[in-house]
Amino acid sequence: VAVIGAGPAGLMAAEVLGDAGIAVDVFDAMPSPGRKFLLAGVGGMNITHAEPFERFVTRYRERTPELRRLLADFDAAALREWVHGLGIETFVGSSQRVFPRDMKAAPLLRAWLQRLRGQGMRLHVRHRFLGWDDAGHLRFRTPAGEHSVQADAVLLALGGGSWARLGSDGAWQPWLAARGVEVAPLRPANCGFDTGGWSAHFRERFAGAPLKNIRLTMAGDDSEGARIGEAVITATGIEGSLVYAHSAALREALQAGGKLTVTLDLLPARSEAALAAALARPRGKDSLASHLRKRAGLEGVKAALLRECAPEALTSATTMAEAIKALPLTLVATRPLDEAISSAGGVRFEALDAQLMLRALPGVFCAGEMLDWEAPTGGYLLTACFASGRAAGAGMVRWLAALAR
Repeated sequence: VAVIGAGPAGLMAAEVLGDAGIAVDVFDAMPSPGRKFLLAGVGGMNITHAEPFERFVTRYRERTPELRRLLADFDAAALREWVHGLGIETFVGSSQRVFPRDMKAAPLLRAWLQRLRGQGMRLHVRHRFLGWDDAGHLRFRTPAGEHSVQADAVLLALGGGSWARLGSDGAWQPWLAARGVEVAPLRPANCGFDTGGWSAHFRERFAGAPLKNIRLTMAGDDSEGARIGEAVITATGIEGSLVYAHSAALREALQAGGKLTVTLDLLPARSEAALAAALARPRGKDSLASHLRKRAGLEGVKAALLRECAPEALTSATTMAEAIKALPLTLVATRPLDEAISSAGGVRFEALDAQLMLRALPGVFCAGEMLDWEAPTGGYLLTACFASGRAAGAGMVRWLAALAR
């Protein structure tokens, strides 16, 4: 059995196959396995999320039915138990995100690879998949040249299209499409957005500055959609966890209309009326910046953003309060796919059977981010990768057993 892609989905499938006593060869284009997994652990490995299952599955939007089926067999609780089985303790943070006790990805990956090697897994790095040759064998480019591999079953866990330098370059799309597999175009998910250009002063002074404790609202948001969180000013626009939570809806709105305006509540803990009353107090000799800081607690990047996006509102206490509570921010484009944390699109579930085997290519299975689903950050991405890898591995075991009969 050949597993192509040594990320969470591929390695999880390899574990299921190894547990069934099936010899597995894992191939990866990079010099070492789990490159994107390790990058996700920089700053704290968010492995999954502790919210209730029924809420958890809604994070996958229109693909909730398909992900519900996969997660029913390996949900967040099961993933935590699996991590514990590797000797890695976890804890639930204040945001209900789940982390390894030491916050690191590397110890988890090392323990996992040791288990897999104990099962007999053979790992082949620097093997870049090139598709199939005329005989139907797998083609790989290696430092020693190109060679082919014949396998009884194949799992493709090639990732999406973001962070190409870590191996997920989406090169597999035309190869599968040419073989009759329905593939949705890859698009950026959990990405930043361009605003059409900051002023030179604002960009030079505040690019990289965090916007903490703000609320972002887009047209049609309910109280759940208009959540509070953090964002980051970039040289071209805005990104960060609060933006990523909205990124799918923002991307689709941009595709439909060319640009859109969201609103930012810069001080969600204070009412507009209270702000207007505070700002209406006499300013005396204070500058406007000092007045905003003393009366509203607005300073730094937030005060600069108010000046940048609504300079006309600085003429009265009422208009300043209105702008602070609903600052308009126009978005004009997503950032490029390769900059995104993850990608939407990929192999459509309609092209797969219940075992995650391609209907057009018997014996070829798919898992992980190359499938057509997306989710916000917060542990949802990794959980679905693990669950789909587990499901595909189990499907391969069943398929191989049927062949043997």
